[in-house]
Amino acid sequence: MIRSDTLLPQLQALANPVRLWIVARLHQHGPHYVSELARAAGISRPLLKMHLRKLEDAQLVTSKTGTADNGKSANFFQIVSFDLPLTPAAIADTQAGSESPATRKDGDFDA
Repeated sequence: MIRSDTLLPQLQALANPVRLWIVARLHQHGPHYVSELARAAGISRPLLKMHLRKLEDAQLVTSKTGTADNGKSANFFQIVSFDLPLTPAAIADTQAGSESPATRKDGDFDA
C-alpha cells in the first residue's frame, strides 16, 4: 500500500522530464556523481542538484560520498528501488479518512 505522505511528493518529483531522465539514467547506468550527471544532461550543476534534492526528498534516490574519477571526493547518487502502482484503488487507499481538500485549513493543498 502506498502511504499518503509519500505519494504526493513522489508524484511531484516524477512530474518533471529532467527528473524522469535522471531516474532512467541512474536505473540504466548505476550511481553517478553530480558533475557527471550534469554533463550528461546538459544542464548546470546547481540546477541538477535542485532536481536531485527533489528526488531525494521523495525517497526515490539516495546519495553517498565516494571518490570520483579525478580522485576528488564526490556525492554519488543512486536509484532507490520503488514500485509506484498508480491505480484509482491505490489512490483511494491513501486518502481513506482524509479530509476533503476544500475543508482543510492548513493550506496544504495547491489550487
